[in-house]
Order: sequence, then structure tokens, then C-alpha cells
Amino acid sequence: MRRFLVVLAVAAATLLGTAGQAAAYPPDPPSVSQSYNQLAALRVAAPLSMDGYSRDRFPHWLDQGNNCNTREVVLKRDGVDVTVGNDCYPQTGRWYSVYDSKWLYSPSDVDIDHMVPLANAWRSGAKLWTDSQRAAFANDLSRGQLIAVSASSNRAKGDQDPSQWRPSNVGWWCYYARHWIDVKYDYGLTVTSSEKSALYDMLSYC
Repeated sequence: MRRFLVVLAVAAATLLGTAGQAAAYPPDPPSVSQSYNQLAALRVAAPLSMDGYSRDRFPHWLDQGNNCNTREVVLKRDGVDVTVGNDCYPQTGRWYSVYDSKWLYSPSDVDIDHMVPLANAWRSGAKLWTDSQRAAFANDLSRGQLIAVSASSNRAKGDQDPSQWRPSNVGWWCYYARHWIDVKYDYGLTVTSSEKSALYDMLSYC
């Protein structure tokens, strides 16, 4: 725990903007002990087939009011010194990608990652949901399901689970695992045995 707190303190200092404004990120995940309990409760199951899958089955970037869609809300929330126009699209700002420890200076370089990717969610149980349930999942701002990161890290991740891909920034593995576990637990999604083992390993970095 002490090692992670040191890493977190350094990251917090790095994230301070020139005007003293710190970047915000998704709501904090549950505590480490709660995450262990959630992980133990996750059901291990074989992935469902990808038959019928399409990103269109997860309507995303929906209207959030004030001329903002979900993507724009996350860009404002996760950035430093962000200003937006009447259309809510960022005109200035910068973003720190915690996955690969990179600063980004243009919103076009920023992807909004679904912590649990849509295709992974489909295989884990979302295939059986309604489109409205999938839309709620794809636009969930209440937990750590959405985060602004570099386009390169998001595309390297693709739809892989933590047994297949982890952020290059090891200092964020604890948070990554806790967010992933929380999303899967809250939505009743399953995990594979290798995914569950990988999540236990990542929690050991907390």
C-alpha cells in the first residue's frame, strides 16, 4: 500500500496544471478490501459468442444536456484547463493519459475508453441485455467505466481483458483492476478464469 501511495502522490503532483487546476478522473472505485470481495463474487464462465455483436448495439455518446454528449462530458471532466465552445467541444485544454503516462494537447488525440470494452461486455453477458440497458452501460458516468486516455493506448487495448492487456503505467494497475472489477460486479458480468487470476495479481499492486 505504501508503494502505491507514493506513486499516487507523484502522479497527483504531475497532474497539477499551470493554473493549479488538477485533472479530475472517474469516481473513485471501491476500497481495496471491497474490491477483493467483489472479485471473489464474480462468476467465472465461458465467453458468450460474438454473434449479433455491433457497437451500434451499445448506443453511446448520448446527449447529456447543455449541448454536451457523453464524450464531451468526459473530456471536460478528465482534462486540465479545458474551455469549450457553445457546442461543448473543447477549444483548449490538456489531458493526462494514465494508461501510458502521456500528456495530450488536442482532443483529437484523446479517446474515451470503456474500462470494460463493449465487445468484452457482450461476451460477458451484455449480449442478453436490451439495447437500452446497453446504452446505459456505454454512457455510464457514475462509476469508472469511462476515462479519457491516449488514442494509441486505447487502440492497443482493444477489447482485451486484463489477462491479455494492462496499462504500461504499472502505477495505475491497482486503480485499473478496481475499476474493472467494480464495473463487472455492478453489471453482473462474468469473467474468465485467466481474467480473474490477472485481476488478483493486479490488486497485489495496491
